[in-house]
Amino acid sequence: MADDGAPTVGASLVPLDVVARAALGDLVAAPGVHRAGLALTEGGGRRLRFTASDRTGVAVEWCHIDAYDDLPLTMTVRTGERVAGTLESLAPLFPDWIARQVDGPTAAVVAAPMVVHGQVLGGVLLQLESVEDLQPARRDALTAGVTALGERLRRAQLRSPREGAALSEEPVPDGVLVADLDVEGHPRAVGAARRFVRGRLGEWGVDDDTIDTVVLCLSEIVTNAVIHTGTASELRVTLEDGVLTTTVRDAGNHHGHRPTSGRDEAGATVLEEPLRVHGRGLQLVDALAARWGSEVDVVGTTVWFLAET
Repeated sequence: MADDGAPTVGASLVPLDVVARAALGDLVAAPGVHRAGLALTEGGGRRLRFTASDRTGVAVEWCHIDAYDDLPLTMTVRTGERVAGTLESLAPLFPDWIARQVDGPTAAVVAAPMVVHGQVLGGVLLQLESVEDLQPARRDALTAGVTALGERLRRAQLRSPREGAALSEEPVPDGVLVADLDVEGHPRAVGAARRFVRGRLGEWGVDDDTIDTVVLCLSEIVTNAVIHTGTASELRVTLEDGVLTTTVRDAGNHHGHRPTSGRDEAGATVLEEPLRVHGRGLQLVDALAARWGSEVDVVGTTVWFLAET
């Protein structure tokens, strides 16, 4: 059980776990840091997969955090901005979390986003023993390696197994509207996906401007999936609390469409970042969507984006 009350989802020592454990050890070894945590976006940006340096079991222990909970780490992931302050200064923003820290060794907090290839992959949380560590030079030094860490984690994800079931089999909370479609790996499938989403969002009462934005972003993502992987994809759209989440998951690695690009620090083959080839399509998504991101694994790529209704 995590300290935030979320259940442990478990892990074996897959490449992602190896990199995460080493990174946490380095972060907590920095002077003044008594606890470090890191999180990766999952579930279409609606949750974070979290672990921390004080989880000392043989396997790396991950848990899920709701991405909209009021926490320093979730704010830095949602906004892409660093969050830093004393417990007193941050209490109005995160009252429940701060209340759990007041009798412990934490005097100040720094949370920083991991931005990789233009998207927020996740974030790092550092709990500090002294407010002196909030001095700009010290704060910058503590977070200087966050981008490089994000890149190492991204490469590790490319070699890690896909967890969970097909998109259409993933449970959704009561009251959430959901629509699923299997998309063929053929150019004609792009039009079918657009028509499917436009029709379903119309049935849900979504306004025309939002529908147009979602369909445009979807078209770019599905087109790129078809062109660059040649495989079928899964499409899911959900509407929850006024937020539309659109997710496209491909199986592009099955056919060897993801070329290698060298070797990592351990000498293992590094696979090329799959979103490098998406170019203009993801620039458009970045400009139009409220938030977007992606998840990669040894099977393929999942791209998601959010739109507010």
